[in-house]
This record gives sequence, structure tokens and C-alpha cells, in this order.
Amino acid sequence: MRRLAVFSLLLCLLFSSALGEEATEVLSYQSDTLRFTVESLCYEGAACYLTQVWMADPGRQIRKATATWEQDLRYPSEMAGDIPGAALCINGSGYVSPVFPGIPEEYPGDSPDYYYTPLGSLTITDGTLLRNLEGVPYYGLTLESDGLHLYNGEENSRVLAASPTQTWSFYPRCPLVMDHRSVLDTQWGFANARAMRTVIAREDSGEYLILTVTNHSGRGLTLLQVVEFLQTRYDPLWVYNLDGGPSAALLARTPESDALEVLFGNTSRDADVMVFVELDHAAS
Repeated sequence: MRRLAVFSLLLCLLFSSALGEEATEVLSYQSDTLRFTVESLCYEGAACYLTQVWMADPGRQIRKATATWEQDLRYPSEMAGDIPGAALCINGSGYVSPVFPGIPEEYPGDSPDYYYTPLGSLTITDGTLLRNLEGVPYYGLTLESDGLHLYNGEENSRVLAASPTQTWSFYPRCPLVMDHRSVLDTQWGFANARAMRTVIAREDSGEYLILTVTNHSGRGLTLLQVVEFLQTRYDPLWVYNLDGGPSAALLARTPESDALEVLFGNTSRDADVMVFVELDHAAS
């Protein structure tokens, strides 16, 4: 399946000038409680996957798996293996390590204080609060009873009042769209660089879009291009940029298979992943 997916992306690149930006279905998963479709496409010369996801109960069917807090990082496929019935998996939070030591200016302490943990002033895993940096606003995703929510610089107390069970976070400027409007800082150097990316969006319907920007074409997309693509085609309620670069990963399976297939990435150890499951494997 992975060879077929890569081949379809290469064909897309070869013929994009003649065929435009047509999407080709790579994989489809259909059940009563979980449906997703993975398509390959080219946009602005970059080879991408677009995954559209519907769940009967997203507040329970979106799961999180992690590396060991303050100790290590793990490959996405390893973390997804901790979640029974994992049908779709993407990489999640940015993280701090000796290789990637940068932390936001607002964080107290020094970089080593955060090694082998995800970014974000709040970290919640399976309902357990692992980090709460008081006075440092939260930028990132939470999982609440009705699914994912995006916060853009909210006080931690307000986020906690919604009783989130999971969090995923990256840089403070990674919220890209809020209430259908772009909030992207167009002067941010990180936003103007072409790169591999994992971007997730929520539509008004409650369905989710995942844009995985690969390096199969030798080029990535800027965040400006990502926002333009998603707003022009889908007009999502919100859009958030998860960790990307070598951390970008997309794994999926068909209803006939019990194993996740690596469609892209899984070459970098990360801090956590976001996993989508059937309702009968959902969190209680």
C-alpha cells in the first residue's frame, strides 16, 4: 500500500501541470462509527495526503498515546500500538529534547527542565494533569466531551474548566484559523518556510481534515499556503499546525486489516500521537 501511495503522488507531480490538482483516493475505511478517506494530491508543487475523518463520538474515539514523561521519545507506530483498535494515527505535539532544545520565552526555567516532554503550558494525558505553567497561556488542542477544541492564548484555568482529557501542543503561533478567520502571523519566519507538515482542522459539521505535507516532491508547503488551501476549499472552523518536519507521520489501516500501514513518516521518535479508533475501542 505504501508503494502505491508514493507512486500515486509521484504521478500526480509528473502530470500536475496537465491535470491540475486532482485528488486520488489511496485508502478508505468505512464502518458504522468511524469513516475516513485518505487522498493524495499536489498543491503548489508539494505532494500531500488529505485525510477526511468522521466519528460517531469523537470525544471518546480520539485517543492519545505517549512516550515516557521526561525519559524518552518513541516512534509513532510504537505509541499507536498501545491503543487497541488503532485505525488512524498522526504525530502530535512538538517536544523539547537535547536535539530540539528551544522553549518559548514565557516558560520558567531552562530547556533541560523540559527534556523529553511535549510543548504546551498544559499537558494532560488520560485525564491526568502533568504540567500547568501558571501565568503562561495555552496554545493548542484539547480533547473534550464533544471532540477536539483549539485554544489560542487562553488562561489555563479557563481551559481546565472545560474538563479536557487530553492535550496536544506546539509553538504558541501554531493556531492558524479561529472561527473561520486566519490568525496566522504572516511575518513569522517559521510560517514562510516550505516544510513537511501535519495540520488538523475541524469543520462546522464536526468532521476533521488532516493535511499531511510530504517531502516526496522535494518541496513542502508554507503555513501561508496551507491556510490558503484549507480556507479556499473547505472554510474550516479552526486549523492547527501540529509538529512537522521529520516528525510528520501518517499511519492508517483498512477494515480488512488489523495492522497500521505507514503512509508517510514514522522516521522520527516523538512525544505523543493522536489516534482514531472504533467506538467499541473508545475511552470509557
